[in-house]
Amino acid sequence: MGGETIIPPTFTSEEEYSVDQDFSLPSLSSLNPTLLRDYLRMKAEDGKNESDRLFLEEFDKMGPQSSSPDFEAYHKRRQKVYKEVLQSYDQLRVRSMSLNEAKYKVLSYFPGIWIENVGGKKFSDYDVPKTTSLLLIGPKGCGKSSLVNKISRVFEDDNFAPERAQISYNPSVGDGTYYLQGYMIPRGSASFCLYDSRGLADGTSENINVIQNWMNNGVRHGEPVIRKSDDSSLRRRMKFKPRELGWKFCRPRMVNFVIFVVDAVSVLKSIEGHGVEDLLCLQMINEVFKHPCLSFKDDKPVVVITHGDLLSIADRVRARVYLGELLGIPPAKQIFDIPENHDPVTELTIVDMLRYSLEHADRNLPYKNWVMENVRKVPLFSWLCVLAMLLGFASGMACMRYLHMRHPRKSEFKIVWHTIRHIW
Repeated sequence: MGGETIIPPTFTSEEEYSVDQDFSLPSLSSLNPTLLRDYLRMKAEDGKNESDRLFLEEFDKMGPQSSSPDFEAYHKRRQKVYKEVLQSYDQLRVRSMSLNEAKYKVLSYFPGIWIENVGGKKFSDYDVPKTTSLLLIGPKGCGKSSLVNKISRVFEDDNFAPERAQISYNPSVGDGTYYLQGYMIPRGSASFCLYDSRGLADGTSENINVIQNWMNNGVRHGEPVIRKSDDSSLRRRMKFKPRELGWKFCRPRMVNFVIFVVDAVSVLKSIEGHGVEDLLCLQMINEVFKHPCLSFKDDKPVVVITHGDLLSIADRVRARVYLGELLGIPPAKQIFDIPENHDPVTELTIVDMLRYSLEHADRNLPYKNWVMENVRKVPLFSWLCVLAMLLGFASGMACMRYLHMRHPRKSEFKIVWHTIRHIW
């Protein structure tokens, strides 16, 4: 959900780890997968859902068993990935000294600045929006709204400014964000906008229908996110609030890139097989993330894991590596760990995530429609002349029709009475 759910700290607090420190590196095939495999195999045997069977096959393929001849190479590769992710934390600490420089590059951003001029294309050949739109999606309670507040705080000098996005502390009260909410970053800017959305539903198909509508038709600030599974009272309350109807007059913005938000604690619980609910959430994340509608050409969404402050560094690394292998993206470069901390390292992670998203948004901007562009290039005076000619032609035709109706032509058929008289 857009609103964040605060989870009690049931795991160990954050610990400092060196990249040279050795600790056991679990493979996905040894992370207590029995519960997940048994559950998925039971659903796959029912034959009701093809995605269950595919997910089971994918899970079984994620890592070879210890008896496999490729196990040693696989284990070494995973060690390399773990070390790379661990090193990314140390690199952030070093780079945090240049935080202001990194922030300046994002603050000076305008749509299209990172367009790559390849294939003979120029800036003018792309359909560049006035504002780049980044859509945040993720399960209920993953912390999307809190992420909006953290991002906004990074680029504002006012430490006493109120939080912009409403967050939820009690999931039993409601689902949090029910409406698409747009937030310009920073305030008053027109460079890029974050769109907070309602949390994903349990059913994958329902999520895909909503997301496809956003990706095809654009997003509008204040638009209610209504699902078929919502009860009738909730749907009526969301749909007919007089004060909420202003979204219909907002101009839709096309989504330029997607930020997928995931709760790190939930991921870790699913790794350790703590319950079916977390495993089902992981399955839903996998199916939604890999749907083609979320990708821009070959670029998949960027992933943000939240609530890492409730875990140790080792567990945060495990969560990133696990998600990287499950979703098929590099965990050190495309999965960003943004905990509930206020420090230079966290701020730099936010800046790096935004730069990644904005660069890939610019890289995937569509080309202009050359027909429409040629139409736009015709001078206004020429269009006025053409319009005047069309109006003159239409006026002439109307006058001719009027005269024709007022003075109808005489019939050419004539009766010769003199001839008829002689015949008789």
